[in-house]
Amino acid sequence: MRRSAGGAPSGFLGLQTSSFTDFLASHSPGLLPGRVMPAAPGDPDPRVPNQAIRDLPHATTIVAAVCDGGVVLAGDRRATAGSMIAKRDVEKVFRSDEFSGMGYAGTGSVGIEFVRLFQVELEHYEKMEGRSLSLEGKANRLAWMVRGNLAAAMQGLVVVPLFVGYDEDSDQGRIYSYDVAGGPYEEKRFYSIGSGSLFARGALKKLYRDDMSVRDAVLASVQALYDAADDDSATGGPDLTRRIFPVIATVTADGFRKLPEAEAEDVAEQVVQARMTAPDGPTAPLLPG
Repeated sequence: MRRSAGGAPSGFLGLQTSSFTDFLASHSPGLLPGRVMPAAPGDPDPRVPNQAIRDLPHATTIVAAVCDGGVVLAGDRRATAGSMIAKRDVEKVFRSDEFSGMGYAGTGSVGIEFVRLFQVELEHYEKMEGRSLSLEGKANRLAWMVRGNLAAAMQGLVVVPLFVGYDEDSDQGRIYSYDVAGGPYEEKRFYSIGSGSLFARGALKKLYRDDMSVRDAVLASVQALYDAADDDSATGGPDLTRRIFPVIATVTADGFRKLPEAEAEDVAEQVVQARMTAPDGPTAPLLPG
């Protein structure tokens, strides 16, 4: 590789782009998450997931709920490999920047790469442009990254993020979901992804109220994760004996805040204790008012 007088690869400093992902793709595309190399003659069809890919640890259920002045994001801690529990204490909820966060469901190793690259992407943009992206701009930038992973997703290395943030212009929380081809789709009120998402969204339909306080939205999200774990074997509920609790974060005008483990423990224990007398959880009124 040709190098400049300063020792950097030729053209390394010539590409002035606000996208770190574009920069990386131009110099070292093999470092991008989920990058799939072409198959050699005689190799199995790369479009068909093999058993090794199927058995990679997969992260599962993430929930998000808009609340008064922001949004709550929470995830269970279980990762599965096929029918086995691969890890019990995985973290799937992360800070993206000061006013946004994301969780992911899918192949764990690729998901972590996505999180780290997106964090650098937002930081790089801010340094190059002298300002941060709008929340919608961040959601679209993440969509572009997800779309770039489509070839790997077709091989089984699927990663689907759930992106949330505080919109400073409208003073409210917003939620964006994605499909494997990118998306994004703005969701209203609440949403969930992952193997237990069907049960989590069903729970939130009954528990969610408009203009919920942050505390109530946190509680409703943990209740939804508990219901998901109750019916989906790939979702892990609060583990009091091992002291493993959901990862919970809030994004408000004060910025991204991950709840300390002690606070997450208090919420989880409150939910578990209530389930001792009502195993199916709190009930919603049949009629309003």
